Amino acid sequence: MSACEPQGHSPRTAGVVIASTRAAAGIYADDTGPVIVDWLREHGFETFPAMVVPDGEPVGAALRALLTQRPAVVITSGGTGLSPDDRTPEMTLPLLDREIPGIMEGIRRAGAAKTPMAMLSRGHAGAAGRTFIINLPGSPKGVMDGLAVLDPVIGHLCDQLEGSHGH
Repeated sequence: MSACEPQGHSPRTAGVVIASTRAAAGIYADDTGPVIVDWLREHGFETFPAMVVPDGEPVGAALRALLTQRPAVVITSGGTGLSPDDRTPEMTLPLLDREIPGIMEGIRRAGAAKTPMAMLSRGHAGAAGRTFIINLPGSPKGVMDGLAVLDPVIGHLCDQLEGSHGH
């Protein structure tokens, strides 16, 4: 049994939202969605197809649509920088009931050890009901760094959001 498969239940589900106006328009291929989907599957999640949407309000619409499916996890990639159309944090924050700042602190710290640009990521991590949502950067390296930080905690995090109080 995977760390992310609740005992006696079917596997947890997860969604992926890629915020990229150019990838959504077909100008170039999305490189981060497959990395995230593979990671989720390796951790026992059943994944919905990755949604590649333009930056801004389409990210909020995609997140709201995914939340109706009650996934355990939603991971976004892209739209966390300082460009005028980087609005993923603004689309995510209103959906969160509780923020989990330590996760983003850990991700920025891990990224900053490799590039100072990681400090510019404005992503959020938190809970929307029993769903964990996290905003990762748009670069494949930034995504891999973020997933490495999540690796040791994702199972316990999901357990806690589901109401398990084991420590």
